[in-house]
Amino acid sequence: MMDIKYFEEIPAAVTVCDVDGKILYMNERSAATFAKDGGKSLVGKDLYECHPGASKEKLRALMESHQTNSYTIEKNGVKKMIYQTPWFEGGEFRGLIEFSFVIPADIPHFVRG
Repeated sequence: MMDIKYFEEIPAAVTVCDVDGKILYMNERSAATFAKDGGKSLVGKDLYECHPGASKEKLRALMESHQTNSYTIEKNGVKKMIYQTPWFEGGEFRGLIEFSFVIPADIPHFVRG
């Protein structure tokens, strides 16, 4: 698996699962984000069990298609970007990584040409 030390102290939650949805890794921010659900004790657990109906089906579709999914959410006045993307090792699909990070409510957008 990738060298995960780079993710430990970045200001983003990083969660990694394998092709079966088993949680392989959570950095400190991810563990803090999901503390009410068990934090680091979720490592080794089934990612699908952490999601309700539609979210679970979306994850299954991402696993099958090896596609990326990105969206924003707002909770308690904090806006976040969620970026779920496949990861590969030696060209072989190995699972999904989710990055979640805070973004400004009025984030600048630039069109470059």
